[in-house]
Amino acid sequence: MKVLNTTPVGTQSPTLLDPTVLAREILLDVMRFRRMSSTHANCADKPCEACQAPHLPRIAAAIAHGKPITFVLPAFPGKSPNPAKVLGHLPDMAEECALKFLGQVCKNIEQYYSPGARIILCSDGRVFSDSVGMPEQHVTEYQQEIAYMIERLGLTSMISLFNLDDLYEIVDFDLMRRELMEQYGKPLDVLRDLVRQGGKEDSSPESEEAHRLYCGITRFLVEDATRPGETETRSAIQKKCRVRAYEVIQRSNAWSELLAVHFPDAVRLSIHPQTCGTKKLGIRLMDAQSWMTPWHGVAVDMGGRFELLKRSQAEAMCARVVEVAGRPSHYELMS
Repeated sequence: MKVLNTTPVGTQSPTLLDPTVLAREILLDVMRFRRMSSTHANCADKPCEACQAPHLPRIAAAIAHGKPITFVLPAFPGKSPNPAKVLGHLPDMAEECALKFLGQVCKNIEQYYSPGARIILCSDGRVFSDSVGMPEQHVTEYQQEIAYMIERLGLTSMISLFNLDDLYEIVDFDLMRRELMEQYGKPLDVLRDLVRQGGKEDSSPESEEAHRLYCGITRFLVEDATRPGETETRSAIQKKCRVRAYEVIQRSNAWSELLAVHFPDAVRLSIHPQTCGTKKLGIRLMDAQSWMTPWHGVAVDMGGRFELLKRSQAEAMCARVVEVAGRPSHYELMS
């Protein structure tokens, strides 16, 4: 990695006084780990100006004021309720690997810019827990364990948490969600039209993203609902999940609008692949090119490196469960 300068901005040499120069170096480094839509694969290796445009001014503004660069990432909602995908409802080695990866992204930035970076994990589990089948208590315990894990890994100076519970003194989660939708939600008809438009050839980047997200969320909902012992037919499950997907996205969009208000200067990250020029920057959560998220899978030790797989896949490989502190943590391939 090229180390440009680690002294405060005000003491840099004249050649480095332009925050945009340093901001571009930092952004391009972060973009090494981004997730791109396959329709814009030509920008994957060499981000174009349109790719950088939504994010560059925010990074440059932070540098100009000598402040840490802030990233906002809606993620870590809670474990999938499907036991064929995960080890349980609490964070495990899968989440630990992801947190370490994000911490390293921040450490990389410190080599360019001494104030460094901060990633705010805006856990969205409470936003749609009732729509995806996650018990409220499981969401609470998951969030508490993530906070403990961040502290245990020594990442508190780089990674913090923010969730719906932080905004309201009320303890009625349904009421929290209603308040969110009343303030920031948009009609479902608007979303449906956008998704339909995204499936056409002349679609806009915004509608493309909406359509791709709808297909992805529907797939995850079907997977989570197709559990061992399930008696409903797959077609019945798919029908219900297509309806629920709109509700999940509607709430997620409301959450995004809220975050834009609360963190107006932050660079917006996303776990979902993004198209060129969108206001969100898709980012991986592991070194490996994995489409799996920690909350939809398990970590498998492949011999010195971890990969994310579904629990059923790990067991099909005859991997054994490894416990840490008396709790299932990850899988290890048998030699």
